[in-house]
Amino acid sequence: MSDLEQRLASMEARLRRLEDEQEITKLILSYAPLVDSGCDQQVAGLWEEDGVYDVDEIFMRGHGQLSGMVRSSAHQAWISGGCAHFAGPPHITLDGDEATAVCYTLMIVNTPDGFTVRRATANRWELRRTPSGWRAARRTNRVLDGREESPDLLASHFPEAVRHRP
Repeated sequence: MSDLEQRLASMEARLRRLEDEQEITKLILSYAPLVDSGCDQQVAGLWEEDGVYDVDEIFMRGHGQLSGMVRSSAHQAWISGGCAHFAGPPHITLDGDEATAVCYTLMIVNTPDGFTVRRATANRWELRRTPSGWRAARRTNRVLDGREESPDLLASHFPEAVRHRP
């Protein structure tokens, strides 16, 4: 392989990595506006058909359960009362056709006293490249309320990270 061919192959690999990271970021950041607008099918479509969404109080598997969560009376009450999910930018690690990402999310709700942060969570996404693009295989959320499980979830994304514990 000539020097030019090697450089071109390297550039193609770097471009693919950037495109993958952009697509994954777009997927992750799509969740909040889709769930806050009640677009149940589009929310479910962010996951693989049998994908998992593991939240502290609920465990969902598959498009039917994900869609059902968005359509539920509890979630519809959040929407009609005024709520905003906000996701921070993800830190993505690619490994071929699989990836992981961690980020924070906030759920902000409208109250009589104004907007209030209802919960702040640590998020870990496990993603796969599919024929239709990147999809979530599993998303795990844990409330950042002082339990060890939440920062452990974030640290698990960084293999070399060692958490200091008092």
